[in-house]
Amino acid sequence: MIKKDLVVIGGGPAGLAAAVKARESGVKDILMIERGSRLGGILNQCIHDGFGLELFKKAYTGPEYASKFIEKVESMKIECLLDSTVSELKPDKTLTVISPKGLLEIKAKAVILTTGCRERTREMIKIPGSRPAGVYTAGCAQNLINLLGYMPGRKIVILGSGDVGLIMARRLTLEGAKVLAVVEIMPYSNGLKRNIVQCLEDFEIPLYLSHTIVEIKGSKRVEAVVIAKVDEKFQSIKGSEKTFECDTLLLSVGLIPENELAEKAGVEIDTVTSGPTVNEFNETSVQGIYSAGNSLQVHDLVDWTCLEAENAGLHAAEYILRFPVSPLSGIRAIGTNGSQSPVSSRRKIEDRKPKTRENLKTRPGNGVRQVVPQYYSGKSDFSISLRVSSPCKNKNIVVSDGSKIVKKVFLRQLNPAEMIRLALTRKEVENTRGLNVHVQD
Repeated sequence: MIKKDLVVIGGGPAGLAAAVKARESGVKDILMIERGSRLGGILNQCIHDGFGLELFKKAYTGPEYASKFIEKVESMKIECLLDSTVSELKPDKTLTVISPKGLLEIKAKAVILTTGCRERTREMIKIPGSRPAGVYTAGCAQNLINLLGYMPGRKIVILGSGDVGLIMARRLTLEGAKVLAVVEIMPYSNGLKRNIVQCLEDFEIPLYLSHTIVEIKGSKRVEAVVIAKVDEKFQSIKGSEKTFECDTLLLSVGLIPENELAEKAGVEIDTVTSGPTVNEFNETSVQGIYSAGNSLQVHDLVDWTCLEAENAGLHAAEYILRFPVSPLSGIRAIGTNGSQSPVSSRRKIEDRKPKTRENLKTRPGNGVRQVVPQYYSGKSDFSISLRVSSPCKNKNIVVSDGSKIVKKVFLRQLNPAEMIRLALTRKEVENTRGLNVHVQD
């Protein structure tokens, strides 16, 4: 039995940020476990720039962004287990790890889950037709091109307008492929506006909204795909079919937080985010187990992922050391005047409620799809992240406690693809009985 103060599961951007923050907060005995052969996670294959604009005010490529945290991990001499997989996590924070050193059993005082997310596959969305070669997820294709040097195809259709799919449309075009179309079942794109402009419009790649693929043709290799317009119930409209002759289909149809370990540990899972429910300290329903990054909720910006993970690292350190550490600096969230302002997390350690179910709840209301954290103590400053259900303009995001308005923020553009972070102070929430977050009509 190996004993550790803190185990961070996942060595991507969230895991790196959490480990660094925990070390800065006073935890010395930290182990990071990563199933890949190097730290950095998905950032290693994201060679495009645009990372770090919020946190560092400068655009970096994925590997450059990861290196900023990897260098800190190395300088702090944080122990890392690479090529290692956690096969089991128990509620008492005992882990079973398959590693190059053999089968390990590790007992931790606290665990931070930063296991990331995975892509939805063809089987999950039930596309009919034959089963030829040439059907890839967008992330798999990105790995083939950027890390392995292989082209997945030459004439390509992309289903789904998430950010990875949009970025791959540009990447494939730059490598000489012909992207015939990006097809999106929703009446709006699920990617950031800047990616729609830079990756589709700049290359004159057509975007078919309110369309989906109704058939894949081909025996050994994809030969064509058939798309059709869909109605308000997402049913294909007969007579609207259009056929594209192609050799490759990329799927960018959503991401799912990886939470098998959380479920094994008995952690409560949010049915909307598919991630754990947490309080404002990023603590799950199991005391001493924390969650952050894409395993908690799928993010559109890596900066939000890292800031969320720093919050988990800070409060995991408080849990381990049993006294308050320095307040978390740098969390950017929308304040009452629409500006970006820091949120302090300082509060007395005795104020902590040990389990989220004893805490107050946040709930998504009209026009809001999800809110994180799902619980809060009412005794500290914190920020909430939310996504709206559909695009809208010139609306107020309102946080209320019954008929009492706690905070109201006006936003010109609201898009489901773009996460909104909203700062709340202790003074605003200390006497509340629960928070409803909604878009005001």
